[in-house]
Formats: sequence, C-alpha cells, structure tokens
Amino acid sequence: MTADAVAADETAAADVVAGDERLRRWRMVLGGGEADGTGYAPAGRDAAMDAALEALYGGGSGRPAGERSAGLGGSAPRVARWLGDIRTYFPATVVQVMQRDAIDRLGLATLLLEPEMLEAVEPDVHLVATLLSLNKAMPDTTRETARAVVRKVVEELERRLASRTRATVTGALDRSARTARPRHRDIDWDRTIRANLKNYLPEHRTVVPERLVGHGRSARGVRKEVVLCVDQSGSMAASVVYASVFGAVLASMRSIATRLVVFDTAVVDLTDRLDDPVDVLFGTQLGGGTDINRALAYCRSRITRPADTVVVLISDLHEGGIRDEMIKQVAAMKADGVEFVTLLALSDEGAPAYDHEHAAALAALGAPAFACTPDLFPEVMAAALEKRPLPST
Repeated sequence: MTADAVAADETAAADVVAGDERLRRWRMVLGGGEADGTGYAPAGRDAAMDAALEALYGGGSGRPAGERSAGLGGSAPRVARWLGDIRTYFPATVVQVMQRDAIDRLGLATLLLEPEMLEAVEPDVHLVATLLSLNKAMPDTTRETARAVVRKVVEELERRLASRTRATVTGALDRSARTARPRHRDIDWDRTIRANLKNYLPEHRTVVPERLVGHGRSARGVRKEVVLCVDQSGSMAASVVYASVFGAVLASMRSIATRLVVFDTAVVDLTDRLDDPVDVLFGTQLGGGTDINRALAYCRSRITRPADTVVVLISDLHEGGIRDEMIKQVAAMKADGVEFVTLLALSDEGAPAYDHEHAAALAALGAPAFACTPDLFPEVMAAALEKRPLPST
C-alpha cells in the first residue's frame, strides 16, 4: 500500500471518529427519543450522564420538551444520589446551574431542609439565597448544616474579594487625604507637576515645584462612614449575600465606620453582626414588600458626618412606599454633602427588572443607578470615597 493510500485511510478513519463524536454530542443535547435522528445509543459514562440530564430536563422518550420529568421522584435519598451523580459527571459550574434548575423546575426547595440533602449539594451564592429564603421554616436538625454550607460560600467569597477591597479602599482613603506638606515618599508627582507648570524653566528644561501635592497617610480613628442599605426582597437575594460579605470586609477596616441596613417593608439594622457575615445573612428575611423611603429615612437619621459619608443603596427601585418621599430623602442627603450610590444589583447576573422612572429620577439628582459585579464593587467604593466619577458612568 502506498503512502498516499495509508494517509487516505487515516484521514477517512479520523473523519469517522469526528462524525461519531458529533453524533454523540447531538444525542446528549437532544436527549434521545424517536425524533433525535442520531442513531447513537449512549453507554457507560454517557448513559449515566444522559440519565442525570433526563431526570431533570425530561423532553426525551417521547415527552414534550419542557414537560416536568418524574425522574427525581419525591424521595430525598433519591435526590441526594442524583446530586452526587451530577457532581461526578459535570464540572462545578454546570452542577450549580443544574441545581438551580432542579430547585426551580422540580420544586426541590423544601427538600433542602433535610441535612443529607444539604451535604450533597454544591454550595454557591444562589444556593445560599435559597437557604436564606427557607430560614424561618428550617428545622433545628438542619440549621447547623445550613450554616456550614453558607459559611463555606462566604469564606470563599472573602478569599476572593477581601484583599482587593481593602487595598483599593485604603488607597482611596490615602488619596482623599491630600496634604500640601507631604513627606518625600508621599508626593503625588503627577499632580505636583501639573500644579507647577507655570514655573517651567525652558533653559533648564525643568519645573520648579513651589507647591507640593501629596497623599496623606492613614490616620488613626474613623475617617469615612459607609452605609450599605440593602433591599432584601426576593429578586435581590444574590445582592444580599455579596453585600453582607463586603459589609464585613469594610467593617474590619478601622478607618471606616460601616453600617449595614436591610429592609423590606420594615427596616433592620444588622451593624452589630458585621463581625460575622453568616450571622448577618441569617438575620435577613428574603421576600416581602419594599419601602425604600422608610429605609433611607432611617439611614439618614444615623448619619453624623454627611461630607464624609457614602450611602450605597442596593435595590431594584420597585418602591412600595411613598415614591416622592424616597426621592426627597436622596435629594436631602445629596444637599447635606453625602455621596450617594445606587446599585440595581450587586451580582454577576446583570441588572434585574427595575423601575426605570425611579432610576431616571435618581440620575437627575446625581445618583445614577447601575448594576455592579462583585469584582467592580471595590472600584465603585474607591471612586465614591474620593468623590470622583463612578467607573461605570
């Protein structure tokens, strides 16, 4: 056989393998049944993956797409086995999506009240939000397991976010404390040169710095106050989780006095729990109505140094209270010198459905509303502390 013939055979074999892989992938996507048209019969690991997908999404075996499958049944042990299977066959990011779909599509929320179920799930922010919504119905036998799940997620978020938040915010505090008599290592050379351009000497090609501009060093004691005012309605669940973590991080910084206020139709001040974000989260009650006006009135009553205060309202702005009074509260704080930031969400999912009219009214007051990812939040806080334009605007 010639070399060309061998190469042709190898190419043909590779095409067959590639074709089989395409059929396999389409079969796993389509879910089988008479209409999939692939002719591929999964076996081994593929069969186990297919069974796990079929149990959740149905659609195969002649059932209409989207119809609820009975594959998971109502048995907690059976669901726990299914959760173990998907963790075996799929990466963690896919497992988290499948868990959320199972809770939404198959009504598994109540099964999360059983310890063996909680031990089988892959913890993430959305699972924490679901657990918090079930907090009041949670039996004592499950509560400690639930706290362990929540703590695992919180600690992972702190590892991811804390050091960058502290570094960014500390830098902003230093920059906001400008001084005209800086030590050499604290001189802001860019600002110093710009402030002294009139003293440029062409013959020496240099600038004579008559006035130095520098950064102040972090002083002892509180220099700024931050108020996180968080809507705890159901649509803001992930935002509540992230806000609790950031609140705890900011509270650990001695130069910032941090207050955390959560609200629905009532207002709850959780500042005294900020040393443990897990306690903060279990102090929330997701769901219910929304009275932003009442929450802002409470926050305003606790501000003692308006010019040194940043208020961060985290809400979708669907006001159930008095709309005009809500806008007046923000206008009054701005007039007092408070830096006001409105976040429609603090999550990775983007902006939820929100009240566009209220957002426009706040923007007209100089408090533009936008969604913020957790990774962007340190930059938003730094900009607010320095009273410069926010990074998203």
